[in-house]
Amino acid sequence: MSTILQNDLLIKAALSQQTERPPVWMMRQAGRFMPQYWEIKNKYSFLEMCKTPEIAADVTMLPVDLLDIDAAILFSDILVTAEAMGGDLSFEQGVGPRFSNPVRSAADVERLDVDCLDKLQYVVDAIRVIQQRLEGRIPLIGFAGAPFTILSYLVEGGSSKDFKLTKLLLNNEPALAHRILKKIADVTIKYLNMQIDAGVNAVQLFDSWALALSWNDYRDFSHYYNTYILAHIKRSVPVISFCKGSSVFAPMMAEANPDVISVDWNADLKNIKQSLPQGIAVQGNLDPFVLYAEKHVIKEKIHQLFERMRGENGFIFNLGHGIMPDIPFDHVKYAVDVVKEFRY
Repeated sequence: MSTILQNDLLIKAALSQQTERPPVWMMRQAGRFMPQYWEIKNKYSFLEMCKTPEIAADVTMLPVDLLDIDAAILFSDILVTAEAMGGDLSFEQGVGPRFSNPVRSAADVERLDVDCLDKLQYVVDAIRVIQQRLEGRIPLIGFAGAPFTILSYLVEGGSSKDFKLTKLLLNNEPALAHRILKKIADVTIKYLNMQIDAGVNAVQLFDSWALALSWNDYRDFSHYYNTYILAHIKRSVPVISFCKGSSVFAPMMAEANPDVISVDWNADLKNIKQSLPQGIAVQGNLDPFVLYAEKHVIKEKIHQLFERMRGENGFIFNLGHGIMPDIPFDHVKYAVDVVKEFRY
């Protein structure tokens, strides 16, 4: 690492070392629940925010300055790799991401470009700006979308409730699905290595839609490629593996050898931790809906989780998924304060 970190709690916990309290950061910690985010969002489109290094840095720093969390995460989107490969990506208010040229045929797959790293240079530039601003205060987490999740967006042409087109592809044309996944995985390896070279202190692989898959399909179409990525990226920084469905898939996720498995809120975190090989940490796993509740409830639920995890090294506090846009800001801030005041 280029700088000595003043607060390295996240790195220690990720490497299963002892910490005086669990480190805290939250998925979507820079987002629509913050009035200050809207001050920026009202001036620029989402993709402009991602692709303008100074603006991406401004947004990345919001939770650092306003919430005092233990790690920053690069402000970007999992779909930037798909866009760089040739996906015509747009974000529509109230609809979410859209690809106007979905990938559904062999010809579509041929057109996916794997030599596209130059189109993601803005991410490197953003990382450099953010690290200059952080000045070694806390670690910066880089990230990428996992191949299956990216494939689902490319095939569906956007978000999906049932992943019908994706599952049709996996069932009817598995060889074609594997060609898409391999291309995405190869780009993801280069993309994560580029972030590591640019100076991120940890990386997270987001497999947001893995929970749509059966055990065997997860093994063949998701886990196989996540394992391939983790075997080919530079392991000079901790690697966090996240999927919705990790409460079921954690034993298989461990086989890919991540440093940390990020767990959804359906599982008992201690049971998951104790079922994993020695040296794999866990991250999670508060139900984000708890943050809508009254503050005394938020404190109670966090303390319950911490008491359950007492004596376990390798525990990073996070949510089971991201912060929802209408969660009150002061509830998020309160949750962070509760974590930071806690001592084992």
